Amino acid sequence: MSTKENVQFSPTLPYSRYVDPEVFNEESKKIFRKSWILAGHASQVEKVGDFMTLDIAGEPIIVSHGTDGELRAFYNICPHRGMKVENADKGNKKILQCGYHGWTFKLDGSVNRAPNFKTNELGIHSCMKSIRLEVQNAMIFVNLDKNAPSMAEAYQEFLEEMKEYPFFDSLKLVRETRREVKANWKAVVDNYLECDHCSIAHPGFAKSFDLANFCTTTHDKFTYQYMTASKNGEGEQARFYWVWPNMMINVYPGDGNVNTIQVIPVDAVTSLGIYRDYSLDEKTNIEKEEYFKFVDQVRQEDFDLVEKLQKGLSSEAFTNGIFSPTEHAAVYFHELIENKLQN
Repeated sequence: MSTKENVQFSPTLPYSRYVDPEVFNEESKKIFRKSWILAGHASQVEKVGDFMTLDIAGEPIIVSHGTDGELRAFYNICPHRGMKVENADKGNKKILQCGYHGWTFKLDGSVNRAPNFKTNELGIHSCMKSIRLEVQNAMIFVNLDKNAPSMAEAYQEFLEEMKEYPFFDSLKLVRETRREVKANWKAVVDNYLECDHCSIAHPGFAKSFDLANFCTTTHDKFTYQYMTASKNGEGEQARFYWVWPNMMINVYPGDGNVNTIQVIPVDAVTSLGIYRDYSLDEKTNIEKEEYFKFVDQVRQEDFDLVEKLQKGLSSEAFTNGIFSPTEHAAVYFHELIENKLQN
């Protein structure tokens, strides 16, 4: 579906929603605690004992590869006193240990040893609390809401679209970059969902792609943007997906040139950007290095944009912005936010 005909001169969300801590807390509860959130790619935890950690709505999460071959997700919290168990972003361990009183846990979340307790008497109170996990196209998603619809049900149209990329299951993580961004998470997503700024703020990008034929469509819980890598409208397309609420997938021309972006809300005016680059071949070459330099430059330009923007969002000069006729993807994003916060 497309909302393009309804866009002209429509207002954005109030700027106060980009700076208000109470709004941030409401979004955490009604959006991030109830949505499927990308945790990472299966290639990051492909061996027994591999794990990775992340935060969702202030909750520390751990995903582990068990001895039975299953991937599981848990709150990264010890049931004894509430201490965070694993502090590393990733690694490989046979046993997870809490650094407070020395409780240890198996990779399936069950207690291994609890000093001063008889573990057989602790029962369910000794386990790390599990979280729902689904793997789709080798992408790992988690959801804090035990009653939420399955990923397959909630994102049916998006998962159908992903069938266009059967090579996703074969991708390997080549590198990961993390960056604290001094901007509200919605400002980062807003910036991604429009390309009106591309010719001004991204000169290298503008030279490489046909911005005159930049197209955007909106769908159930995702948007799709695309353009060709040549000015005559021929050649391979660059494809950009935003998936509700905070994930982006970019598919560039070339052999498996895919990257994902996660915008993790930290507080009302700060986000964590997690950028992962994938390829069918983990080895890098001159062509791949040039591609990395290209995407790094675009990312840095966007960092500068949204951080400068955030400073203006606290001004009393205006209460909100206005959408241009081409920003129907951003309009749809704002509509989804309004809908979730009102329910």
